This record gives sequence, C-alpha cells and structure tokens, in this order.
Amino acid sequence: MIGRIRRAGLVLGAGLLFAASAALAQVPAPSEETPEMFPAGPNRDEAFYACIACHNFKLVAAQGLSREKWGETLDWMVTKHNMPALATDERGKVLDYLAEVFPPKAPAQQGGWKNPFLN
Repeated sequence: MIGRIRRAGLVLGAGLLFAASAALAQVPAPSEETPEMFPAGPNRDEAFYACIACHNFKLVAAQGLSREKWGETLDWMVTKHNMPALATDERGKVLDYLAEVFPPKAPAQQGGWKNPFLN
C-alpha cells in the first residue's frame, strides 16, 4: 500500500513538473531593448550603448534635460557611480542625441522638471 502511494506521488510530482515546464516554455522572454526602439536621430546608437552599460534606456528616455543638465548627469554618474568617462568626441555625440531627443520637460504642477538623480 505504501509503495503504491509513493509511486502515485512520484507520478503526480513528475506530471506537475512536466506541466509547469511546459507552461514556462510558453511564456515569452522579456524583450531586450534595441536602439531602434527609441527616436531616430544622429548618434542614437552611441547614446544607447553608452547608457545601457549600467541601466536600461527607458530610464534615460523618461528624463527630459537640457544639454547642460545631461552633461551634469554624466559627470554625476562618473563621480558617484564609477561610470567610465566618455571620450570627448563620444561624450559630445551622446549629449547631442540626448539634448535633441529628450529635451527639458516642465510639468505644470511641480514648478518645472527636476532631475531626481541630482539631489
């Protein structure tokens, strides 16, 4: 009797494991970001790959800063988070793209955009 219960438990367990693995196989993997998912513009690829080394690009796209503030943000990341400094020409390309495509935002109720990372 105990042998039958053990076998039934093993069969049930194997069945559940098979069903769970089949269900997981049908769940699509999260899509990875690509530069093409963001607004086209000169230097998009340079900006995209400079930023995703540390975080997703959607975080960047959610910001809206002037070129000066984007530059301050890059300096802050280098100083506070050990981001490798970009070469001068690469930094310029990244700043050109970010300032053009993600310019300052000014939500009316908040008295203007404030970068939460510069506090």
